[in-house]
Amino acid sequence: MTVLRIANCSGFYGDRLSAAREMVEGGPIDVLTGDWLAELTMLILAGNRLKGRPGYAPTFLTQLADVLGLCLDRGIKIVTNAGGLDPEGCAAAVHELAARLGLSPKVAHVTGDDLTGYDLIDPATGEKPLVPPLTANAYLGGRPIAAALSAGADVVVTGRVTDAALVTGPGIWRYGWRPDDLDPLAGSVVAGHIIECGCQATGGNYAFFQDVPDLAHCGFPIAELHADGSSVITKHPGTGGLVSVGTVTAQLVYEIAGPRYLGPDVVARFDTIRLSDDGPDRVRVSGVRGEAPPDTLKVAVNHLAGYRNTMTLVLTGLDIEAKARLAEETIWARVPRESFDEVDVTLTAGGLLRITVMDADQRKVGRAFSSAVVETGLASFPGFYGLTPPGNGSPYGVYWAAYVPVADVCPRVFLDGEEVPMPSTGEDAGSTAEADSRADASGGDGPVSDDVSDRAQAAPVSGDFVSHASVSRASASDVSASREGRGQSAAHLDDQVVTRMPLGRIVGARSGDKGGDANLGVWVGTPEQYGWLEAFLTTDRLGELLPELAAHRITRYELPNLHALNFVVHGLLGRGVAASTRMDAQAKALGEELRAQVVEVPAALLP
Repeated sequence: MTVLRIANCSGFYGDRLSAAREMVEGGPIDVLTGDWLAELTMLILAGNRLKGRPGYAPTFLTQLADVLGLCLDRGIKIVTNAGGLDPEGCAAAVHELAARLGLSPKVAHVTGDDLTGYDLIDPATGEKPLVPPLTANAYLGGRPIAAALSAGADVVVTGRVTDAALVTGPGIWRYGWRPDDLDPLAGSVVAGHIIECGCQATGGNYAFFQDVPDLAHCGFPIAELHADGSSVITKHPGTGGLVSVGTVTAQLVYEIAGPRYLGPDVVARFDTIRLSDDGPDRVRVSGVRGEAPPDTLKVAVNHLAGYRNTMTLVLTGLDIEAKARLAEETIWARVPRESFDEVDVTLTAGGLLRITVMDADQRKVGRAFSSAVVETGLASFPGFYGLTPPGNGSPYGVYWAAYVPVADVCPRVFLDGEEVPMPSTGEDAGSTAEADSRADASGGDGPVSDDVSDRAQAAPVSGDFVSHASVSRASASDVSASREGRGQSAAHLDDQVVTRMPLGRIVGARSGDKGGDANLGVWVGTPEQYGWLEAFLTTDRLGELLPELAAHRITRYELPNLHALNFVVHGLLGRGVAASTRMDAQAKALGEELRAQVVEVPAALLP
């Protein structure tokens, strides 16, 4: 049975520099990938470019210097989105690096994602933005990557592609998947989603971190991808960390919305994923079903919105709220609150008073503000001290997503500066030599039956969910039957003895950001626990447990196949991470805050 071993060596811009060498030297792999581009990263790269620095991620070159020769010797392909805003410039830098090393790789780069000259419409207003975007990049899929590999590229550098495209592209290249091979494509998207964030699939940031051995030396993930789209998630032997159904589930519910995971190559049905143990540090992912992709592409847009500054004071002892009021009174007496475009004042449970001001005028939010706060130091509350020195304001950006017709975006592939023809719609972008492997698509652990009861539509329980793709293969009766069975299981527990305990003793969670929304995924380990969780953790209950969320619209999605629920908290992060005034601007701690809440749990569910 053929297998394509795709390794990850970077989950974000700033990840462990030694990871590339660890993955190449630690065991056999066929493709080395790395993800550098979060929504915020595009804005960071734009700021770098304005300062005369590269518009790509230079740390990729640092990693590449360690492994390029080894990869060429072993036939390992390198695929990365580190090209950021300048994939052509990044490819040129790869050539320069290779020349210094005495190497001659074939280097491809992918363009076409940059839509800064396109007339984009802000979905929130239905109008063109008043401020021209600093960045506007469409999420491309895996086919340009496959075309580059088929043309003989050793290194493929892209700009904004979907994170999963770094796995889907090599899969198309190796197995010759056509656009209508929806299930294999969907399986590759799921594999890509699991490994895209590096060590988060191998025990990093895991809710039950006490179960993870040697996390200090955590190994990066590998997806062993099969022709039918199924995969095994693993890591190199001898490395720290853990690959388990739990660690893989944690990553599956990270930064998603509903069960229909939309992308440019396919819509992957997350409610059809099957996870099973495949040995120590090995989890098999199978059964994934796919639907035709939407006829639009998502565009990540950033524009500069003004300047901001934050001063943080520490309140201790008695009368904390009264001290906070006095601090505000003394500060606003020196610099009027109404003189700023926006002001946010937050008093944390730990006694931190964070005062953030925003304005189009950099001078207003600079030392005119921060020095005014310092000036109150001897005429304010007792025990006054701060955590931030006076300083200038810094620019901030606003993120939003637009959608454009697929036909309006034209990906282009260049190999050593020469353009590579892209296959037309419906043609095979994969390697001719490997295309015959499509006939072996039944050889892996793919979907084994059409029993839709295992693939019930996981509809939103609260809020609106607009689908942009075809209708689910599961019927409404399947959904009803599935929920009825789980409801009976939960009802059986109603009269059981309960124990008051932190929710996190049996519930895992992982949270993050999607634009201005926060995503909060939770899961449990058994069907019985899931029956209780589904009945217990409603959107109203979530707002009660975390009062900060109560003012926001919350949408809940069910993933019974993963024993998981996913919540989207709309607008919690305002206008995106860069503009958010929350201390936890990316909502990374939201899941742990939920797990710390004390609730009543049926004793029969405890381990």
